[in-house]
Amino acid sequence: MPVTRGKFITLEGLEGVGKTTNRELIEAQLQRAGIDFVGTREPGGTKVGESLRELVLHAHGELQAQTELLMMTASRVEHIAQLIEPALESGRWVLCDRYLDASAAYQGAGRQLGIETVLNLHTLMGVSLEPDLTLLLDMPVEAGLARMAARGSPDRIEREAVAFFERARQAYLTRAKAAPHRVTVIDAAGPIHQVGGAVAAAVQSLIDSSR
Repeated sequence: MPVTRGKFITLEGLEGVGKTTNRELIEAQLQRAGIDFVGTREPGGTKVGESLRELVLHAHGELQAQTELLMMTASRVEHIAQLIEPALESGRWVLCDRYLDASAAYQGAGRQLGIETVLNLHTLMGVSLEPDLTLLLDMPVEAGLARMAARGSPDRIEREAVAFFERARQAYLTRAKAAPHRVTVIDAAGPIHQVGGAVAAAVQSLIDSSR
């Protein structure tokens, strides 16, 4: 019997929207459903990716926006080749904290390099893998940053100005509107149980459709 290809779920959103909490809820839901999965993150997921993550988030001094984009793309290329694609091919599901939408939002819009620039670079590098489901946790920027501030010391991207995150948020919402077949926007400003319920419903729909 041929192996059924796994499903690829990505979790997106700005700082403070509750990605960690909801990632844990999704992991528990997949476990209850008896689905074999791997959890990962971007940048990261591989040895090279984790090294690049450290440079992107904690580099001493400033990085050129183009350098940041190239590093994020390099991490993603390795991530797909070494972890994501092999897992999907083996029938495992993949749950990833951020993916290509994040680069479109953060480097494309936030850094003002242009979303098309980001997408064209990925096309040039052969990145064509699209998630089966993207959950975009969305809330007003100021509210998310307030939550983030309570967590402790911010990294170099978290220290960006409000305008940076406003641009990134709008890019996220624009991409979601253009891809309703895969992106579900979740109002992350509501009560935790309400947010978790909306996330669980979207994931359950994917589980049901895969059986």
